[in-house]
Amino acid sequence: MLKKSSLVLWGVVLFVAWNALILFFLWTRPQSLSDHGRLTEEVIRLAQDAESELEHQKDLLQQIYRYSDLWRRRKAGEAELHPPAAASVQPSTAAPLSRHSQISPDAVLPVLVIACDRSTVRRCLDKLLHYRPSPERFPIIVSQDCGHDETARVIASYGDAIMHIKQPNLSDIPVPTDHRKFQGYYKIARHYHWALSQVFRTFQHQAAIVVEDDLEVAPDFFEYFQAAFPLLLADPTLWCVSAWNDNGKEQMVDAAHPDLLYRTDFFPGLGWLLLSDLWNELEPKWPKAFWDDWMRQPEQRQGRSCIRPEVSRTMTFGRKGVSHGQFFDQHLKFIKLNDRFVPFTQMDLSYLKKNEYDRSFRDQVYAAPELRVEELQGNQRRELGTVRVQYTTRDSFKAFAKALGVMDDLKSGVPRAGYRGIVSFLYRSRRVYLAPPSDWIGYDPSWS
Repeated sequence: MLKKSSLVLWGVVLFVAWNALILFFLWTRPQSLSDHGRLTEEVIRLAQDAESELEHQKDLLQQIYRYSDLWRRRKAGEAELHPPAAASVQPSTAAPLSRHSQISPDAVLPVLVIACDRSTVRRCLDKLLHYRPSPERFPIIVSQDCGHDETARVIASYGDAIMHIKQPNLSDIPVPTDHRKFQGYYKIARHYHWALSQVFRTFQHQAAIVVEDDLEVAPDFFEYFQAAFPLLLADPTLWCVSAWNDNGKEQMVDAAHPDLLYRTDFFPGLGWLLLSDLWNELEPKWPKAFWDDWMRQPEQRQGRSCIRPEVSRTMTFGRKGVSHGQFFDQHLKFIKLNDRFVPFTQMDLSYLKKNEYDRSFRDQVYAAPELRVEELQGNQRRELGTVRVQYTTRDSFKAFAKALGVMDDLKSGVPRAGYRGIVSFLYRSRRVYLAPPSDWIGYDPSWS
């Protein structure tokens, strides 16, 4: 572990080394009078380069010191929770642990903020810091791409309250000719790969919550993830916990019941928790671009699901981005952010485990009376309460979804926010399940 004195020593060594290089250059260079002017210019240039490099090394050493300090605090916390094993057990020879026993339910859950060139990242960071219940349990790591100076100054203004790391590779990425307009998506995928590797490889965290610099979080954002984390550890059919509901517009959610949680087969992103085990699985095959849609492919999902809320625990304020604001204007800006604190850690969430959830959710959906879209649009049969609209084909799903205001796109056959093909939402203040027939046997990847 680096000590502060060691960092000072390294700084001295670097300074001496650079000056030694300058002296060596002077001693070995011909000293004719005709070269005197050029020699003076070269000495000045070298001195400037040395000063610039020393500043860079100083910044790097300060970052290392910050990381070391965080690591010491983290290891001290873990030592209190997990006393050292007997001396006779060597880590290198111990049997590998299962996911259930390897990660403690009390593990540190860092928040990784993916940043680029939005100086409005301040809005994201202010809310995270305001609602964060524990700096030790939820350290904030901001990973910045793009090299944008103004954004870097905003992040640096938070001092030791956060950790600021910078993506070192800012070069353009060679892309196919027909993908030139998608260069931004390639850089985003590269940045995610680097940032997640820093969190799980360099800092050796066991889990992480990922948000982007244009997300604002709800008052119970941390409470939600803290409560759902043990579920993620206990149920191998889950691979993420998300703060996002793709159909979370205000008129489509039950804001009076913000405690409602669901399983979903669709990877939502936009504020999500993953385990280091999942990164071990995904990192070797991480895509060059469009990482979120890649996550939604059957090869990655492997039949696993995520937990998602009825009312989103994040909202995006970032109209500016690689999608040029079109999707934001049409949809994202209407997502409702939860404004009521739900004490999830005091609730029993075991109903979200697959076996129990599948049985109760399916019974609930198919017990609801079936109604035609036209009847629903006409606000008919109000006495029925919760109803079900049935689709049987890709085209009927898309037509019904569009008619009812639900997102109608499918990724490898999976509808947004859907579980077992079922999408739950409110329409004119009544619960509606847009669902396939009860003998549904699985997703058809050709539905896209």
